[in-house]
Parts: sequence; C-alpha cells; structure tokens
Amino acid sequence: MLQTAEAFIKRAGEKLYLKPDEINALLQPNAEHQFDIVLKDGKTFKGYRVQHSNARGPYKGGIRFHPEVNLEEVRALATLMSLKTAAVGLPLGGGKGGVAVNPRELSAWELEEMSRQFVANLHPYIGPDKDIPAPDVNTNSMIIDWMVDEFEKRTGDTSKASFTGKSLGNGGSLGRDAATGRGGVIALRELLHHRGKKDERLTVAVQGFGNVGAFFSTVAAEDHPEWLLVAAGDSKSGLQSSNGLHAKKLSQYKTAGGSFKDYQQEGVERISNTELLGLDVDVLVLAALGDTITEANSDDIKARYILELSNAPINEAANDSLTSKGVIILPDIIANAGGVVVSYLEWMQNRQDEHWTEQQVNQKLEKYMSEAVADLLKLAKEADVEMREAAFMLALQRLTGQD
Repeated sequence: MLQTAEAFIKRAGEKLYLKPDEINALLQPNAEHQFDIVLKDGKTFKGYRVQHSNARGPYKGGIRFHPEVNLEEVRALATLMSLKTAAVGLPLGGGKGGVAVNPRELSAWELEEMSRQFVANLHPYIGPDKDIPAPDVNTNSMIIDWMVDEFEKRTGDTSKASFTGKSLGNGGSLGRDAATGRGGVIALRELLHHRGKKDERLTVAVQGFGNVGAFFSTVAAEDHPEWLLVAAGDSKSGLQSSNGLHAKKLSQYKTAGGSFKDYQQEGVERISNTELLGLDVDVLVLAALGDTITEANSDDIKARYILELSNAPINEAANDSLTSKGVIILPDIIANAGGVVVSYLEWMQNRQDEHWTEQQVNQKLEKYMSEAVADLLKLAKEADVEMREAAFMLALQRLTGQD
C-alpha cells in the first residue's frame, strides 16, 4: 500500500514538474508517534499515530484496531488521507492511527482501558485544531465516545470536536454511518453521467459487503434502480444472481450476524470471492481490503468500471494493466471520501454548536463529492492521463498551492 501510494505521488509530481526535493517532502510525514499500551492485567499492545501533512488544516484520519496494524500501514494510510482531503477540497490534512490488537480477544473492560490509554499517550498531540481522529477498522462510536471522554478529562476541552464518528447523543452527525457508501454512489453516478451513461441499466458486483459495501448497495438500490446488484461477497463467500440480489435484505441478514457461506435463497448461487472478482459485470465495487487486485489476478478482471471504496485495493502494476485495457477506475482518494467529508461536517457542527438534519448533511456531501468528480474528470482530460494519476495530481496541486 505504501509503495503504491508513493509511486503515484512520484508520477503525479513529475507530471506537475515538481522538483525531486518537493516530491520527497510530500512523501515524508510531519510526525510519527509509537508507544506501548500496557493494560492493568499486563497485556501489552503497540500503538501508532502518523501525522502526515497539516498544510491545509488539522490532521484528519481514523484509528483502527487490528492485529496486522504496523507503522508502514499507518504511514501509508496517513499519506492517503492527506491526498484524500486535498482531492475533495476539505480544509484538513491527513493522519492515521491504530493499535496492533485483535479487539475480539479483549473483554469490554480491556477494550475501554485500551481506548483510553491510546488517548492518554497522544492527548498532547491531538485536539480540535491539531489532529481529529475518527473510527476505522474495528472501531466504532462507542470506542470514540470513550476517547472523547478521556480527552476531556485530560485537557478540559468540552467542544466534542476532538474526535468525529461519535454517537449521536455525544455530538455525532446524522448521515455518518452511510457516508462512505453514499459518497461512492454519488461519485459513480457523476462519472457515468459525464461519460454519457446516465440512466443506463448496469450490472454491479460488490466485493466486501461490510459496512461500506452494504450502505453503497442499499443507497444505490433506492436512488438508482437501474443498477442491478448481481453479486456480493463477504469474507467467507460470494453470492450471485442474474435476476439481482436484494440489497436491503442482505444488509439485514449481515447485521443480524449472518454469513454468506450459510445464505440460502432460490435463484441465488454461492460463488467464491475469486470468482466474484472475475465476473463479467459493468461495475466492480471494491469495498474490502487493500491489494485486492494485483498483477497476479488483474488479467481475470472483466468489469468495465471499478469503484474503489476500500483503501488502495489495486496496486500500481494492476492499475496500469487494467487502464491500458480501457478499464475505468474511480480511485479511492475520491471514491471513498464520503466518510471524511461527513467527518468534516460533524467537526463543523461541533465547532459551531449546531446539529444539522440528515438532509442537510447529505446535501453538503452531495456538493463535495460531485464537485470532486467534476474536477477529477476535467484534469484527466486536460492532462491526458488516467484517473488515478489525475486524482493524485489534483491532490498535489492543492497540497502545494498550485490550484
């Protein structure tokens, strides 16, 4: 992931005629924090927070709890956040944090203690005007609420603007849960509109039917019934139906704890996730993990469009191979920016001591996402580059003050 991000920063920087030292400066984080979290029972975990760039505003980025979290991954994700906030025009920078832990192996008390200790180690370096963390993989509003409480105890700040992704009763924003998926729907719609594909019937496969993939699918079903969901996959299995899958029913099934490997319905065929990636569909939505498509499987891809709702799901070699064949890839730093857009809107509500309606939030999200896609397509045409290069160029222009 880090290699892919750095490679495209270098390519975009060269297209913008940046000097080597200017490009190298964009690759270097402003600060990196590493620390041990030691629980009362003696369990010890490694914590990280990388603050990549605050050239446009406070650092912004999530916190993930996962056993494979390491400094390189956090550094890559922090870099991508700087690019993402710039690409969609937010006055924010980029950061990322995490703890190398499997939270499912912790008791509720241990999880809360670890969350509070994360803040105890970082509170001098974060805050409403410095660095505004949010939830990410395996973290949620409950964990963020603990962190906000710990930050308040240690600093006296009561604005609730120190973190985003909070519960609604603790300063959170309506529309936040669906934001990344909804933003993906808006981005895809705008891309199709600009390419003359508006209102066309399209087949869609969603790889990674978790929170983001499920919200993308349910919002798409409501707003664009002409998009037919023909396949969906979770970590265990994939499902396929030429007549279409019912997104809302699948989402309810997953929310109730169901697994696609056990799902049964007449007319629905079970397939592997490998088979799902290779389906002959119009749109492939990648909403699971990084490096999903590499040079090892890029030749299997038959989709005409790819929407990246996860971070760095396609590596550099696969990206070049697919685009050379005419596949249109809507890159992650714009496609999945809906979450950080609504995080920004939550922060704004906290700073102004306001609480907006879900309609107001969604209208503002619509504006940011549609304008970002329009800017992306304009630059791609003017510079005669594929869309990932254009997205990175757009971000670098704004990070370096060229816009």
